[in-house]
Amino acid sequence: MEQCASVEREVDKVLQKFLTYGQHCEQSLEELLHYVGQLRAELASAALQGTPLSATLSLVMSQCCRKIKDTVQKLASDHKDIHSSVSRVGKAIDRNFDSEICGVVSDTVWDSREKQQQILQMAILEHLYQQGMLSVAEELCQESTLNVDLDFKQPFLELNRILEALHEQDLGPALEWAVSHRQRLLELNSSLEFKLHRLHFIRLLAGGPEKQLEALSYARHFQPFARLHQREIQVMMGSLVYLRLGLEKSPYCHLLDNSHWAEICETFTRDACSLLGLSVESPLSVSFASGCVALPVLMNIKAVIEQRQCTGVWSHKDELPIEIELGMKCWYHSVFACPILRQQTSDSNPPIKLICGHVISRDALNKLINGGKLKCPYCPMEQNPADGKRIIF
Repeated sequence: MEQCASVEREVDKVLQKFLTYGQHCEQSLEELLHYVGQLRAELASAALQGTPLSATLSLVMSQCCRKIKDTVQKLASDHKDIHSSVSRVGKAIDRNFDSEICGVVSDTVWDSREKQQQILQMAILEHLYQQGMLSVAEELCQESTLNVDLDFKQPFLELNRILEALHEQDLGPALEWAVSHRQRLLELNSSLEFKLHRLHFIRLLAGGPEKQLEALSYARHFQPFARLHQREIQVMMGSLVYLRLGLEKSPYCHLLDNSHWAEICETFTRDACSLLGLSVESPLSVSFASGCVALPVLMNIKAVIEQRQCTGVWSHKDELPIEIELGMKCWYHSVFACPILRQQTSDSNPPIKLICGHVISRDALNKLINGGKLKCPYCPMEQNPADGKRIIF
């Protein structure tokens, strides 16, 4: 991100110069107009009196013309300086960013261009559906001639419909969805349904003493959740004592915090996406953010490969030539790198647990077999290679 910061600094300099130039230009022109106005008034007064133009007034007119000329030249010079600052922004962009990044990776690494285009279009389409931009997604489907099944759209349409209702503080659609998926939510140890009922109960509390009986009646919905959420239910029941005095000035004022609505939107999005097999974050956003981190490293690798004339360093599309640290945010599952071959395991080369407890990759196991026997590279135990067990993380 240092490249972006460098360009941003140049842009800030240009904006500051624009601001300073604008203020200076406005002030200079106002002073000039005021000076010319005074001179005009003096000339008009002399003309009314019918007196000839005095030497003093002629000198003042000459000074005024010279001042106008100097001011215009100064403003023009400052304007040229801004042009040079703008051009430095372009140079900073060229200096910090490679104009052609397609050459970072060999074409043989990727699928065909048609396949690439289809994958990219589907990623953009999923991003648009996930962000609720349904009309834009439909337009993309028509213009790109993508054939998208209704089964693909339906989960996104339903999620966006419920989220729109939650943003308008309408709990009905979300409660209906949570009740219909209650069993599967319980399997995920989700507290979504309880949080929705709690929020509805809090809305009743906010209605004041007139809603007290309705709130007590609605509290029956907490019965299935009493074992797991006993403390929270007790807090809500205790708030009824202060209902006539006003919850705003009671120890339970935190129940009326608007942050509960943002929390319920996040909880619903997370649990619903998990239930429907969707990612909480857009895959396109995650890929773009990861690419911004990885691209500078890959460009450096490309330069080294070209300098040393290395070939075949990166020829597989399922792995990178070096490991790139993307941060904890991009960790989605456990990975295992073979300590022998120092390669990340995959479906075709899974991790194998030996009898002694040490774990190596299948390729490493096959290379260590000697005379039908396998000797663990970490301990002297000899064993039968067929006794190794595949590990699934």
